[in-house]
Amino acid sequence: MSVGPELETALRGIAEAVQYRDDHVLRRLLARLAEQATIDDLYALRDALPRLRTSASTTH
Repeated sequence: MSVGPELETALRGIAEAVQYRDDHVLRRLLARLAEQATIDDLYALRDALPRLRTSASTTH
């Protein structure tokens, strides 16, 4: 299972909003994630988090 490209984009945006402490953008992206995510997406997200963390740490 994998996270769809639209959710992966939202997740990357969420990570950036957290990093820059942009509460307004974070709330907007979390709302989008809540609207789009399914239960299967949440399981895929759980499995993808280590990979997303690794790629984020190598780009900063």
